[in-house]
Amino acid sequence: MNILFLCVANSARSQMAEGLAKEILGEGYDIQSAGSEPSGKVHPGAIKSLSHIGIDISKNTSKCIDQLSQSFIEELDYVVTLCKEEVCPLFISKAKRLHWPIEDPAISILNEEEIDLRFKIARDIIKTKINKFSIKIHQ
Repeated sequence: MNILFLCVANSARSQMAEGLAKEILGEGYDIQSAGSEPSGKVHPGAIKSLSHIGIDISKNTSKCIDQLSQSFIEELDYVVTLCKEEVCPLFISKAKRLHWPIEDPAISILNEEEIDLRFKIARDIIKTKINKFSIKIHQ
């Protein structure tokens, strides 16, 4: 099963979703993330937030939809968009679409404590949604 997590910058929410889904769903899934306008880096808050629960995404890269392999795109089963404040990328495929509107934890400049809290909240929401999604696809 191929699953794509999609947002604009591919630096925070979609990166956390990719890391969490790989951990929760385990083997047998091709899970990737991308953005319509990638930032070029994974936000340090996303890396830190997942490291607190034992998931390492420090080697992930922020990438554009165009950088995904054609075979992955052709075999997509699910596209999950995570945008809330901004316009989500439109992605045409035969895949089932899910929309999880989650506030961007990286959207404003805050102090480190506020950034950590925003990323923890986003991480926990995404984790809950992936756990529910896991139950659904395993029924």
